[in-house]
Amino acid sequence: MRALLQRVSQASVTIEGTIKSRIGTGLVVFLGVRTGDTRPLADRLVQKIVQLRVFPDAEGKMNRSLREIAGELLVVSQFTLYADSSKGNRPSYSAAAQKELAQELYDYFVERCQATGLPVSTGIFQAHMQVGLVNDGPVTILCEAES
Repeated sequence: MRALLQRVSQASVTIEGTIKSRIGTGLVVFLGVRTGDTRPLADRLVQKIVQLRVFPDAEGKMNRSLREIAGELLVVSQFTLYADSSKGNRPSYSAAAQKELAQELYDYFVERCQATGLPVSTGIFQAHMQVGLVNDGPVTILCEAES
């Protein structure tokens, strides 16, 4: 399971011209699910994300977590995080989980994020979305949970 995190001052998801979700300060989580991923992997990834110290403290050092700043999460499914572009010009997505597993683990991941007590917004699984964000820093971090 792979999550690309972007620290943001604001972000939103628009679907068919309508804003579906919007957050202020927090993290946008682009979540990719791979064949063979499991709920325990999702649990570990959620804990890593909410405890990751990527927000500035009083001295401007990245020393505070999402939980410590009472930030928000915007979780967006993104199977393209498992793109393999090592051969040719068309990426292969064969490592990405099939729709049923991917949706089950995406929904579970969102549930576990909500269970942390932090505000959680989402996109819509498999929808064509426009994600707008203001990357603060910029800070972009790839987190992985592997068995």
